[in-house]
Amino acid sequence: MRSERLLSIMLLLQTHGQLSAGTLAERLEVSTRTIMRDVEALSASGVPVYSLRGPHGGIALLPGYRTDVTGLTADESRALFVLLSGEVHSDLGLGEAITSALRKVMAALPSVHRPDADLVSRRILVDPSRWRGAGAQPAVELETLQQAVFADKRLWLRYRHGGDHVEGSYTVDPHGLVSKAGTWYLVAEHRSQARLFRADRVREARVLDQDVRRADGRLLPQIWDGLRREIDDAPAPVRVEVRVKRAVLPLFLRLHETDRAPDTELEEDGAEHVRATLALRGLHAGNMLLAFGPDVEVLSPPELRELLGRRAQETSRQYLN
Repeated sequence: MRSERLLSIMLLLQTHGQLSAGTLAERLEVSTRTIMRDVEALSASGVPVYSLRGPHGGIALLPGYRTDVTGLTADESRALFVLLSGEVHSDLGLGEAITSALRKVMAALPSVHRPDADLVSRRILVDPSRWRGAGAQPAVELETLQQAVFADKRLWLRYRHGGDHVEGSYTVDPHGLVSKAGTWYLVAEHRSQARLFRADRVREARVLDQDVRRADGRLLPQIWDGLRREIDDAPAPVRVEVRVKRAVLPLFLRLHETDRAPDTELEEDGAEHVRATLALRGLHAGNMLLAFGPDVEVLSPPELRELLGRRAQETSRQYLN
């Protein structure tokens, strides 16, 4: 393992220039004394490494001691650092291996390309697993979102929530972009709270001439992991089939467009009714359907029919007794 640590020290020094023994010890999870012994070993083996004492001192390699990867363009260098999520590598037992490999590639990149590659590694994340089987959607406004992410600028969005008719405008502070099974998400803060914005629901986007004002100091993978867990841990929606009178259908759709189950259509049900399928956050959310009285009937699930029947009886007793 020591040989790997010696190589890691060289690569870190090539990438970052002068580093303190404490910083190297923290990065490699060893003691400062171990780092100093490793530096002596490197020097004895002919590596031109030296250390300076004092408050501005540290450990460094002589200028020019590095190996460049030749022939890589700036775009190719950035492409190398669009990372899969750490969870994927951990599942494969490759968590430490990917960290070590990228450190080596970063150290070997031409110095002119390193800042862009480092920025991409902190601003772009790819997570290939799907949300409960949801399909991928084409992203729009992705170029504008990417521009704000890389420039560390605030972003104004006109954004559609779920259904086609509910939109809002937001000024956000981007943290980065995440590709989730082919669907792109903007991870950004709105009023100091980290949130997800699906790129294909962005109706308009403008990069503002204002620097980002992030309150959350975590890195993108940490913020994404927290947001992802909130969604994964949320209970599955309850599918509710309803029969709606045509006379109230426009009002019903206006109020419940965002509750419509994805990939479902309205179905004819005789001359006076249509059927619709909703995806509600729980049985309790079905209480709002009582506002339509007999104009909207819940057909399934039976648990919700029973719940609404009890509520209707309680209301009837309250007003008719």
